[in-house]
Amino acid sequence: MPLILYGHPFSSYTQKALVALYENAIPFEFRCVAPDRPQHVQEWLAHWPMRKFPVLVDEGRALPETSIFIEHLQLSRPGPVRLIPEDPTTALEVRFLDRYFDLHVMTPVQRAVDGALTGDPARREEWMAHGVKKLELAYAWLDRHLAGRDWAAGADFTLADCAAAPSLFYADWVHPIAASYPVLRAYRARLLARPSFARAVEEARPFRHLFPLGAPERD
Repeated sequence: MPLILYGHPFSSYTQKALVALYENAIPFEFRCVAPDRPQHVQEWLAHWPMRKFPVLVDEGRALPETSIFIEHLQLSRPGPVRLIPEDPTTALEVRFLDRYFDLHVMTPVQRAVDGALTGDPARREEWMAHGVKKLELAYAWLDRHLAGRDWAAGADFTLADCAAAPSLFYADWVHPIAASYPVLRAYRARLLARPSFARAVEEARPFRHLFPLGAPERD
C-alpha cells in the first residue's frame, strides 16, 4: 500500500512534507484537501479529527505533525538524503532549527494572514504589526546564524531546511527580507533553487490568488 499524504499544495506545512518526500524520491499518493474534493476531506478527518493538515498515512497508520512523520520516513524509508543527522548533537541542532522556523517564522506569518482573513481592517493592521515585529527578530537572528553555512545546520540539507523553505518563502511575502540581511536573502534564494522545493512552489502556483495579503509578482 503506498503512502498517502493529505494536504493542500499552497499550505506551507504541506510543502514542508513534500520537500522531504521529493528529496528522497519516496513514492506516495497526494490527496488534496479542498472543498471540491469532499471525499478527501472526509478521509482526512477520519484519520485526524483535529482538522490540521498535512497528515501522512502509512499502511493505515495516521501520522500527523510534519516534523514527526518526516522522522518516521527516515526510519521506515531511508534514502540518500539523511534529513536527521546520525550524530545526536547535530541532530539536536537540526530539531531546534526545525522548531525555530515553524514557531518563530511561520507562526508570525500565519498571524498576519489570519488578521487579513478576518476582514476587519483594525485587526488586519494589528496582527500584521505583530507579525512584522516577530519576523524582524527572527530575520536578525537567522542572518547571524547562517553566516558561513550553505544550509541551516551546516553543509548538509536537513529537516531544518524542509521547514525553512516554505517558512521563508511566505515570510518574505508578508514582510520582505531587507537588504540589510544579505546572508538570509541568499539562503532563501538557495532554497528556491533546490529542486525539491522548486517543484513544490510550481505545484502551488495556481493557488496564489488565495493569499489574502496579495501574492507578489515574483518567486
